[in-house]
Order: sequence, then structure tokens, then C-alpha cells
Amino acid sequence: EVQIVESGGGSVQAGGSLRLSCVVSGFTERDYGFGIVIGWFRQAPGKEREGISCISTYDKSTNYADSVKGRFTISSGNAKNTVYLQMNSLEPEDTAVYYCAATYGTQQVVELSELEFDYWGQGTQVTVSS
Repeated sequence: EVQIVESGGGSVQAGGSLRLSCVVSGFTERDYGFGIVIGWFRQAPGKEREGISCISTYDKSTNYADSVKGRFTISSGNAKNTVYLQMNSLEPEDTAVYYCAATYGTQQVVELSELEFDYWGQGTQVTVSS
């Protein structure tokens, strides 16, 4: 069973930084050989879920939404089942629940759409105050 656990959320003032972590368990080495993409989404109150970034565990290629490009950086840790989202220059508009998600069977990054991802974490709250 694939499980995803996010951590690192919290409250910060505008201009500050946070680093989110995502640990994915349950995939086999064979799954990683075929390719796994891990992504981050967020959902603000009253808004639709927005895809913000993803990374291929196969070749480390990345994809970003325009709204976070240049401010957020996705990376994988020494353990390929761990992915980080470094968020800098945070703005009140970044306030949302942040979700980590995963899909397998692809060695390249995918479109930042919910439909591309099969497994989801429970989310972690990020609050940015002005």
C-alpha cells in the first residue's frame, strides 16, 4: 500500500521561507525502475486544487507552475522516496493546504494536473501572514 506523509507546514510572515517534506512509502524498486513522479499541489479556501511542482525520481527533471517559479524549489533527498519543497519569498497568496502526490509508470515529469496523480497525502497547512 502506497502511503504519503507531508510535514513542515506552519505559519510564517510574508517574505519568509518554509521547507515541506514528503515521504512516500510502498513503492518497490521495480516501480522506481519504471519511474515515479512526485508532485506538490495546494488548495486555498474556496479555490480549486492547484498543481505547483513535480519531480521525476528517475532523472530528477522538474516542472513548476508559473505562480511559484523562481520562488519554490522541488528536490529529492538522498533517499529517493523523499521529496522537498523549499518555499522562499512567501506571500499571503501562498496560504493553503499543501498536498504531496505520486504517480508511477512514467520516467518524465507530467502535467501538473490532479488527474495525473494516483496517490495523495493528507496535506499540511501553510499560513503566510502579511
